Amino acid sequence: MFAGPCRTLTAIASAAGATLLAACTVGPDYQRPQAEVPPAWHTDSYWRVAAPSHAPIAPDWWSAFGDPTLATLETQALAQNQTLVAASAHYEQARATLANASAQRVPEVDVGATASRFRISQNRPLTNYATPTQSTVQNSVQLGPTINYDTDLFGRIRREVEGARASAEQSADDLANARLVLTTDLATDYFSLRELDAEIDVLNQSVKLQQKALDYVTSEHDLGSVSGLEVLQQKSLLDSTRVQAQLLLNQRAQFEHAIAALVGVPAPQFAIEAKVLDAKAPAIPLGVPSDVLQRRPDIASAERAMAAANAQIGVAKAAFFPSLTLTPGIGWESTQFASLLSAPTLMWTLGATVGQVLFDGGRRAANVKFASEGYQATEATYRQTVLDAFQQVQDGITGLSVLDGAAKQSHEAVSDAQRLLSLATDRYSGGLVAYLDVITAQQSLLNSERQDVQIHGQQMTLSVALVKALGGGWEAGADVAGAPHDAQPAAQEAMAPAR
Repeated sequence: MFAGPCRTLTAIASAAGATLLAACTVGPDYQRPQAEVPPAWHTDSYWRVAAPSHAPIAPDWWSAFGDPTLATLETQALAQNQTLVAASAHYEQARATLANASAQRVPEVDVGATASRFRISQNRPLTNYATPTQSTVQNSVQLGPTINYDTDLFGRIRREVEGARASAEQSADDLANARLVLTTDLATDYFSLRELDAEIDVLNQSVKLQQKALDYVTSEHDLGSVSGLEVLQQKSLLDSTRVQAQLLLNQRAQFEHAIAALVGVPAPQFAIEAKVLDAKAPAIPLGVPSDVLQRRPDIASAERAMAAANAQIGVAKAAFFPSLTLTPGIGWESTQFASLLSAPTLMWTLGATVGQVLFDGGRRAANVKFASEGYQATEATYRQTVLDAFQQVQDGITGLSVLDGAAKQSHEAVSDAQRLLSLATDRYSGGLVAYLDVITAQQSLLNSERQDVQIHGQQMTLSVALVKALGGGWEAGADVAGAPHDAQPAAQEAMAPAR
């Protein structure tokens, strides 16, 4: 029934505020600082130019490794990991904070109603000595909305909204980074577990080989062909190999428990069947160094933190200027409820409040200093995050190049050790060498095979680390997503490992 007058006062307040908002917004406008970017990665012959040029983070980058078990675990982790749930909740909190800050830009309308019945004392002090006082009983009924509107003359609210928006965007980037960290940590643990499966398999195969050798040398000892020394040497090697296999089982269990925590399952209820993978690390498109600034969510988060900190400088500086709040009101007051909304009972007010701090002992200046130094800190964090990103990518590039050469040499070492064992066994059977040469050849083969599977495991985990360093996986033929919010992605040639 009072919507018309209320809308009128709201319109008046909004119009006045819009006029005043054309004034100014104090504080520096945000400019994203330029980060020094190297022109190219330091590569060697292991890497070659390849497509795609660059592309967005793929939601299932791990599918490039072609492992169904890993894909199942990643899906389970994304659905059940509690760290990711917490990051998602923080993002929703940031969105709520932005909504709260944005609501300050519109008038606040409150409605209130009071009703009272009171008796006036006959013995109250006189205001007119010519008129005697009387005791009376009266009713008072009031109803009406009030409007409170901060005109934001110097942009304090606008800077608060700007900062809240940047913080919400930062929280979204933090959520993306939490997802990337979760999926890459899970893949790293998984491939580490599979490397141990392969290493345990090597040890088990060696145990079988060494057991056959022990049976053979024992039978030779029973026939009096060899001394007990050869038997003890072979048995000692067999026992040592069994111990190594048992110790690796403990390491495997630790990775299995870590994976259980990542996928949100209690460790006692979780198990992964042992399996030897026959997989190769996929080719990973590098792109040029500037792509890292566009792809990595932690860099995007650090950049948004700068924007939020910059807005806080404006909020602090706005405190030096006057504030103007409009407080128009309208309502009805009557002694009878039946006549409350009649024209004679209408009452209204038009008011404004101007506030200005004259002296605060330096508190506002200290707040500006605090906000300015906060921005400097976030800028330094941003630049360090960029430097760390370049280091991590270059470490991955260099590491994969070195491991590629090491893997080729390791394959040759295994072949040589196999031939050595065969030759040593034949020469021992012919009585040309002592049995110690056979023992040495067995140990050499075991070491070479373990080293070979370890290098392969390092290639897989380092490939995951490079995916993480680059900001995720990529889809061919797409534009870059997750770029800094004011960055313009540009097409660049990518580099992928030569195979």
